[in-house]
Amino acid sequence: MQPEVHQNAGVIRQLRPSDLPRFRAHLLRLDSESRHDRFNGAISDAFIDRYADRSFHEGATVIGYLEGEQVLGAAELHERTDLPEPTGEIAFSVERHRQRQGIGAKLFHRLLAHAHALGYQRLHVTTHSDNRAMKALAKRFGAELSFGVGETVGTITLDPNGWPDGFLLEPGPDLFSVTHL
Repeated sequence: MQPEVHQNAGVIRQLRPSDLPRFRAHLLRLDSESRHDRFNGAISDAFIDRYADRSFHEGATVIGYLEGEQVLGAAELHERTDLPEPTGEIAFSVERHRQRQGIGAKLFHRLLAHAHALGYQRLHVTTHSDNRAMKALAKRFGAELSFGVGETVGTITLDPNGWPDGFLLEPGPDLFSVTHL
């Protein structure tokens, strides 16, 4: 896939191994509320250092929204080998000054297309119960939500023969665009 140019003059593309420092810096720049939204709780800088290294060294797919050399948003796909069918865990982060500009939706869309191309059958996203933006985004992309104590879990089932239920994959100016049915 070619990088897609976003209206804020940013680019959405898969991050390379050499982008690890940029990804780590992005996670470290998240304000406390955005960190809480991303990790479902308070976490330390040391945790983020280990997490970023582990993500890149254990084969996670990380797609970034970049402006210049800075990663300002990221979508992650972590394989869940502990589950019987091809299943992934997905996560998203966008820095505060770039939130509510459609970047999360573009990242979500790009990650779903990538997961579909890799043959994943099911994706899980977990967020705390107060993260309305993530719950709305997950629902927009076909997640079935279930609610537990203090958290919400979304499951997206990917059809190996087509796009997730309720969506069409169509050619578009950014390589593909999604149309909600």
